Amino acid sequence: MLTVKADATTEERDRRAAPSAGAGSASAWTSGQPATWIRRDARRRPPRSYAALDLGTNNCRLLIAEPAHFGFRVTDAFSRIVRLGEGLGLGNALSEDAIERTIEALRVCRDKMVAKEVIRARLVATEACRFAENGLSFIERVRNDLELDLEIVDRKTEAYLAVTGCAALVDPKAQSAIIFDIGGGSTEIAWLDGQAPHAFADPCKRIRAWDSLPVGVVTLAERHGGVDVTPESFEGMVEEVSDLLMDFALVAAEAGRARNFHLLGTSGTVTTVGGIHLGLARYDRRRVDGMWMRNREISTVMNRLLHSNFQQRADNPCIGRERADLVLAGCAILEAIRRAFPSDRLRIADRGLREGILMKMMREDSVWREGGRR
Repeated sequence: MLTVKADATTEERDRRAAPSAGAGSASAWTSGQPATWIRRDARRRPPRSYAALDLGTNNCRLLIAEPAHFGFRVTDAFSRIVRLGEGLGLGNALSEDAIERTIEALRVCRDKMVAKEVIRARLVATEACRFAENGLSFIERVRNDLELDLEIVDRKTEAYLAVTGCAALVDPKAQSAIIFDIGGGSTEIAWLDGQAPHAFADPCKRIRAWDSLPVGVVTLAERHGGVDVTPESFEGMVEEVSDLLMDFALVAAEAGRARNFHLLGTSGTVTTVGGIHLGLARYDRRRVDGMWMRNREISTVMNRLLHSNFQQRADNPCIGRERADLVLAGCAILEAIRRAFPSDRLRIADRGLREGILMKMMREDSVWREGGRR
């Protein structure tokens, strides 16, 4: 397998962000071991509920699910925009306001996991905590205040979990696909080569190359401006991302020549583009997750957004005021990927890291066999 790395600075940040050994020993919620009260409950009835938490640069998201015959059944979910990485496009520290917002959201997540009697959880933090000089102290504060053990995952892990979460939406006839996840502080991208041998096969075994770009919607918007975006400033964002994408694009150049090649995107950016294309009066995951869009349809939506002002974007029910200053930065990242890997088809996934975490934990616990659950 050929792997594309970002740069020496990126690798250094990954090493700096690695949690210290034994950090979770005093926590009730750890990635590897459930709390004592959960183990007592597990003796009374078979283990059922799993939880996955994704703390990104912009959002805090939780998913609680139980294994099902094909995949899993969601029993509870939570999502809140916290903007933990606010200011990281211009500085290198998490602000106190951002930390307080995030602590409150994590408290809600903890209470939901307790209420659902979760027996195994994995709680991950991504680019904001990897990059910020006070990322580890924030993790320690969460551990002390909430007894939640957040795991700062490296870039490769994040990319692989994103692939695991949405690879089921790859066209089964496709011999190749580019999967990408546009985040708040980073963008993960992977080349999936070949077809899946069966429904429960690990898609990460088909990753031919991957990369994690140190740019996301929050950091890009902070550097270039997200409220008043002109065609010129938009093109500046596209060019910045294209430069960062160049090494991966060279390595994965032959991906687009494979039979039935297509793009598969997971993020608020692509789901927003899908919702706007459908003309939804309010966002509906059931209609967006798994939908296909043609190249010209994507261009139409992005051109419409580029020629709208901040208030018009804020009034769109698929965007809202909290994301109106970020959506065009996301579109710029999407445009750079489209230019690097031209395709007439994009499939949209309203699933990703959390689903990948759940699938990985359940696969590790052997809750399925080929052809069904045990």
